[in-house]
Amino acid sequence: MIVYEIVTPEITDVETKTVATGNVEPRYEVLIKPQISGIISDLYKKAGQMVKEGEIIARIKVIPEMVQLNSAESRVNVADISLKQIEETYKRDETLFNQSVIAREDYDISRANYLKAVEEKENAQSALEIIRDGIAKNSNVASTTQIRSTISGMILDVPVKVGNSVIQSNNFNDGTTIATVANMGDMIFIGNVDETEIGRIHEGMPIKLTIGAIEDRTFDALLEYVSPKGVEKTERSSLK
Repeated sequence: MIVYEIVTPEITDVETKTVATGNVEPRYEVLIKPQISGIISDLYKKAGQMVKEGEIIARIKVIPEMVQLNSAESRVNVADISLKQIEETYKRDETLFNQSVIAREDYDISRANYLKAVEEKENAQSALEIIRDGIAKNSNVASTTQIRSTISGMILDVPVKVGNSVIQSNNFNDGTTIATVANMGDMIFIGNVDETEIGRIHEGMPIKLTIGAIEDRTFDALLEYVSPKGVEKTERSSLK
């Protein structure tokens, strides 16, 4: 005997499942690079630790070039000799001015020359300290020898060790990576789908994401971006 079941039609959603190969990554991942070349003298953080923006990760010992160091020291010596000579002239002119022997104009010129010599001596000393130590003592900015995190997050990797040489980051060199820091509170999934699935997806569509490593959990997600350019992959097979 044939039994028929009577059901009531209803409107529901049709779910399409597809497999995307990819990785779960932090949205914001930053490479911390030095602004000065030298040798790693101290490491204060290691992979897996949390760090706040501005917190010191490492310290660099500056190894100055001998030519630049000798030139800076010579500039300081010349500025010092010039300052002593001009200072004696200024003191003499000041005494003569107080005795009304020389005019005010001559005294003002002598005083201006003295102030210029003082400024030149300070500039030469600051230049020497920057080359030798990485920062001038009278500077109000943070020392470039202190490598600080530019964001708050978790340190994913510290590829250098104490004693390693590092190169500064500039327009001609990417520089040595001191640490990789990422905000682990904002993660995204970046994956690849087969070309036959492209017509079924679009930006802004809601999706339910299941990750292979934790199949028992499902995450509600939103498709943010579909690349306009595909990646061609060729599968190779071999006979044994």
